[in-house]
Order: sequence, then structure tokens, then C-alpha cells
Amino acid sequence: MSCFLSNSSLGKKLVMSVTGCFLVLFILFHMSMNVTAIISPEGYNAICEFLGANWYALAGTVVLALGVLIHFLYAIILTLHNYKARGQQRYAVTVQEPGVAWASKNMLVLGFIVLVGLLLHLFNFWAKMQLVEILGQHTNSLGYSPADGAALIRYTFSQWYYVVIYLVWFAALWFHLTHGVWSMFQSVGWANDTWYPRLKCIANIVATIIFLGFAAVVLVYFLCPCMAGAC
Repeated sequence: MSCFLSNSSLGKKLVMSVTGCFLVLFILFHMSMNVTAIISPEGYNAICEFLGANWYALAGTVVLALGVLIHFLYAIILTLHNYKARGQQRYAVTVQEPGVAWASKNMLVLGFIVLVGLLLHLFNFWAKMQLVEILGQHTNSLGYSPADGAALIRYTFSQWYYVVIYLVWFAALWFHLTHGVWSMFQSVGWANDTWYPRLKCIANIVATIIFLGFAAVVLVYFLCPCMAGAC
């Protein structure tokens, strides 16, 4: 089984699909949690305090980090393999359509943008929240409690350049997901003539919901700080 997953092209795609599905589910959860910061900053902080540096949150963080690492490494391996086998054809797709051509041919580039955005996000939030608790500190470098996520969001998105950077990151994530969501189903043989348009529609809906949810938090805290509890 391990040889199949590591040596077979189909096995590699299966690993990409499983880790991709896991990451999409986490992103949906994270987006839903962030939207709470618009509805109730106090409720969002309660969630942050509940998660914090508790053992289950730390275990989830390790699993998530492994998921991202495996997904990214297999993406590089598959891309190099496909370059060698098919030149510029990055991913083996059974259905070609102009609407997916750009994203499907630039998945690795989009993945790099998403990864860079993730590293920035870890610096802006994880390092000032969960990491602070792990280190046993009561305040972060900004003087906020590590459980005061709403204040950290408010501070971060009061700076226009972070607003621009995060929106670009979310846009790259949208493109990545519009291809990736249906591609992970295709890898297990579901993208036939009947299911392809359905999966493509589902991918667009999921990607758009994620984009709008994350972008709404950024824009509300930037444009309407009073709505976010700053007044």
C-alpha cells in the first residue's frame, strides 16, 4: 500500500485528494469561525480561548501542519512527474474546458502564493496567539491577550497593505480551489460527463463561499471598525 501511494501516479493523486479534502474542510471551519468575529467579537474571543493551547488544539495544529506539508510535497512531485511525462501539461485531466485551463495549468504557482500567504498568516496570528500561550506568556508583542483574537484582527486590518495582501491571497485560494475541489473527485474517478459539470459547480460554490467569508472579515474590520466592536 505504501509503495502504491509513493510510487504510483494514481496513488500520489489519491494522497493529494485526501489531504486536499481535509484542508478544504479545515478552511471551511476556519472561515466560519472568522465570520463569528463580525457577528460577535466576544463570541469569537470565546472560541479563541476555547481552542488556545489546549492539547486537542495542539494535536489539531500538528495534524494540519502535516496535511499542508504532505499536500505541498506531493504537488511538487506530481508537477515534476507531469512535466517529464507531458511537457507543459501540469495535471492529467479527463475533461478540458476553457474555464478551468488557467487554474489547472498554474496550480503550483497558485499553491506557492497560498503557501506564502499562509506563512504570513502564521506570523500575524498564530505566532501572536497559540504560540504565545505555548510559551507561557500572558500577552503578545502587541500587548494583547493571546485569546483576544478580535483585537488582533482589528489591528492587522487597520493597515491597508495587509488588507491588499490578504485579498490577493484569498483570490489565489479561490482559483486554487475552483480547480482543486473538482480535481480531487476526478482523481478517484468521479469526473465523467455526468458528474463533471456538477463537480465544477460545487467547486465554484465552495471556493466562492470561502472567498467571501474571509474577505468579509477583512473588509468589515478595515472599513467599519465600529461594527467590529472598536467603538
